[in-house]
Amino acid sequence: KGLKVKLYLPATIQRASDTILRVMGAEVQRVPKTLTVEFVDEVDELARREGGSHLNQFENNANFKVHLRYTAKELDLQVREAFLSLGGIVGGIGTSGHLSALSLYFKSRYGKSVRVYGVQPAPGTVIPGIRRVESGMKWLHYVEVDRVVDVHPDEAIKHAIRVARSEGLFIGLSSGAVVAAFEKLRAEGLVEEGDYVLVFPDHGFKYVEQFSAFLERDEGQHV
Repeated sequence: KGLKVKLYLPATIQRASDTILRVMGAEVQRVPKTLTVEFVDEVDELARREGGSHLNQFENNANFKVHLRYTAKELDLQVREAFLSLGGIVGGIGTSGHLSALSLYFKSRYGKSVRVYGVQPAPGTVIPGIRRVESGMKWLHYVEVDRVVDVHPDEAIKHAIRVARSEGLFIGLSSGAVVAAFEKLRAEGLVEEGDYVLVFPDHGFKYVEQFSAFLERDEGQHV
């Protein structure tokens, strides 16, 4: 499109993201705060001052609409073509866009028998890509989510590694958190009959720093 892009990242995000985004042509600025939502207003002001457009994925309704129009329909097609009997969906909560859209679509189309579970970091912890509900969610409060599950970062990493070794899929940390949450639900007997869809929106290559630190710390132990 020939547009200049400036992206602001919190201090907690892995450094690999800077390199990936710069390779793709973006200017990257680090902000000494924990969550992106903590400096959204600052970016709004910068955009106005510099004559730019702040897309703001946390407030922009295009986020929810595109997931409702495309993500939900794509998943529905996959479910039908695989002849699955959908029992539930498990997904991480970041902006709340994709999980909210999936909840609205599938509960409207198939009824409340389709369970929808959200995943958030345990209190006082950070998992890149997802955040806690109380940090502010625009769309989650307009739909029905059956439960939100807390996951510790170590659980997310362990399950991401397990999936890599058992399935050959190098998923990211928010995806590992989704697997961990599903296992918790299953252990509690909350995974009822039917097939469950686990949404993996990220890959593991961005999180090499976290994987490396975890493996070094747990060297000699079984993951």
